[in-house]
Amino acid sequence: MNKILKSERRIHPRIDHTLPIKLAVNGYDFSTTTQNISCLGAYCRVEKYVPPFTRLAVRMSLPVVEADSARKLDIECKGVIVRSEDAPDGGFNIAVFFNQINNSQRQKISQYISQFLPK
Repeated sequence: MNKILKSERRIHPRIDHTLPIKLAVNGYDFSTTTQNISCLGAYCRVEKYVPPFTRLAVRMSLPVVEADSARKLDIECKGVIVRSEDAPDGGFNIAVFFNQINNSQRQKISQYISQFLPK
């Protein structure tokens, strides 16, 4: 499901989008999917509790369609969990802020998101 959150007031648009994401924290690797994403962070669900302020490595591959071709944009950055809450159906929903991301990586996320924004 791809949609822009209606009450969006952020400078960087955030979209509801399910996207594979890999998180590495304290020697553990989590493979999960995003519930939403922006240039500044992502919201996703994990099975184990990870407390706020935990630093982690983030990896994802974003599919981008341009003209008649499709390609993947690989993203690698560091993040910190800014919110962790019980998910109603089990597990935990976490908000990850990308606190160490270079401009080229942020631009790739922006390029990905712009595919879904109204022209």
